[in-house]
Parts: sequence; structure tokens; C-alpha cells
Amino acid sequence: MSITVIKPGLLSTFQDGGRLGHQHLGVPVSGAMDTRAHRLANLLAGNNADEATLEITLTGPELHFDAPACIAISGARLGPCLNGQAVPNDRPLVVSAGDRLTFGARQSGVRAYLAWHGGVEILPVLGSRSTYVRGGFGGLDGRALKKGDTLTLRRSLQQHDLQALDRELWHIKIYLPAILGLQPRAALRLLRGPHTGLFTEAAIDTLFSAEYRVSPDSERMGYRLQGPLLPLKQATQLLSEPTSFGAIQVPADGQPIILMADRQTTGGYAKIGHVATVDLPLVAQCLPGEKLKFTECTLEQAQRLDAQREAAFEQLNQMLAPVRALLNGGSAS
Repeated sequence: MSITVIKPGLLSTFQDGGRLGHQHLGVPVSGAMDTRAHRLANLLAGNNADEATLEITLTGPELHFDAPACIAISGARLGPCLNGQAVPNDRPLVVSAGDRLTFGARQSGVRAYLAWHGGVEILPVLGSRSTYVRGGFGGLDGRALKKGDTLTLRRSLQQHDLQALDRELWHIKIYLPAILGLQPRAALRLLRGPHTGLFTEAAIDTLFSAEYRVSPDSERMGYRLQGPLLPLKQATQLLSEPTSFGAIQVPADGQPIILMADRQTTGGYAKIGHVATVDLPLVAQCLPGEKLKFTECTLEQAQRLDAQREAAFEQLNQMLAPVRALLNGGSAS
């Protein structure tokens, strides 16, 4: 029950919801950059929402399946193919022993998430299977995939009639609630941050009106933005404090940085704002060179959007009960 890595792709790492509760020890949270797509892939593969998935960046791997499996791919559209035939995102897919999964030309987005029914055998580190490459721990030996790696499936479909299973899964109607799709937005919703008052009024006006470009220096730790400067009213020294996913720090050069999944555990730069959680997947799917704008959002609005998203995930989870029944050897009816 294994998968052989023929080609590793640009940066393919295992991620889950992150290594929570250890920032006070200097351990970054890490986890999936696009948590929405990570959760979708898992639910579509018949898993709980936080089984470790393979986060695939821009150029996907080539994988040889030595055993049958059910997989699902969500997030960026990177041209996935089974044995040379294009397959869709956001559907459970049955894979037979001997099949090869490859990826081709990028159509949209940056990061895709590949889930296997039952997951892959990975030892947790501090309660998480997420890979932290800078620290060299978590995931698969703390690193990205490399050629020749063998991934062990935790659950086999060998007892299934694969053709019948594939047919039944294909006939299950799956509708993604709109809030779970990656809908383009003219501007990301942004809450004012704890230090907004330290910035000039002109800087705040600029934040909510100007256009910023994602810098080539952007990566899993943070997205550096290039655009109009955001000056403080006066030079200020702040005590370092815990960081959060989506916080926007502004260092001395006045160019904002959106903190992402591998962010440092603490930081002392002033935080001018925070991207609403519901819009963080849009940031995670941006390429360097793409443009971002921001529009102001209140805490109450952000909380309402978050609640709507969670309700949509629960609705989808209930809708996918027939998928779980089939994969676990039962009937969809």
C-alpha cells in the first residue's frame, strides 16, 4: 500500500491545520497556506477535515500508485492527469495500482492540495504532521518530497470493486457552497490592526485605496508587498508580541508584509491591519507580480463571514456522507 515519487515537483510538503499551542516555545504554527482547499480535499476524499494533505506548489509531482486509492485535489488548477487523461479538481477520484498521477500547465492559483482516503503514514511532531522546512521537522523528515520517496497509505481499497466504486462516486452530485469556492475579489477584506493608530492618516488612507504588488521575495513565511509607503507618525519601539496568520506588519522601510503559515512566532513591527480569515486563501493563491487591494472590514463582519464559512463546511460534510459510506465499504443510499 504505497506510492512512489517519480518526480517531486517544485515544493511538495505535507501540511495539516498547523502545530498549535507551541508559539511560546518558539515553534511556528506552519500548516496549509490555503486552509480552505486543504479541508475541501480531505472531505472529498472521505477524511476528516484535518488529515495531512500534500501541499503542491506551482509545479506538481509525478506519483506512481502501487495500490488502489481514493484521492481528491483542491485549490490551484495545475493540470492534474491520471495516466495522461485530465482529471477534475474537487471530486473524489479512484486510482488503481499501476496508475500515475502527473500535473501539467498551471491554469490558476499557486497551491493545490492532494488528499488520500485514510491519509499517508506520517509521524506527528508536537501534535501535527505539518512540515516546517526551515526547522527541518514534521511531515516527511522535515523536508519537501524528493525523487524516490515512498509514501505508505494508511488505508487500502483492495477489497473494493474499483470500477463499481468509481461509477458510484461519479454519480454522487457534489455542490460546493459559494463561500467555499475561490471567488476573485476586487479587494481583500481587512480589519484595522492593534497599532493602526500609530500610522499617519495618510498611511491609513493609502492602505485602503492603493494597489500593491506581491514581491518575488514572498513565500510561506510572509508575502512582501511593493507599493506606496505606510509611514508611522513617529519612530516607535514596540515590544515583540505573538504573530498571527494574516497580520500585516510594516517594517522600517514602510512596505507591508502579510504574515503567512510559516511566520515567525513573535514580532516587534507595528501591525497596521489583519486580512479577514475568509480571504486568506486568496492571498495564498497569489503569484509574485500579482496585484492586491484592500477594503475595510469590521470585526463583526469578519466573524459573520467566518461563521458562514464554517456552516458551509458542515453542510458539505453532511452532503458527502454517501462518499464516506462507499469508501468505508457500505452503500451510498
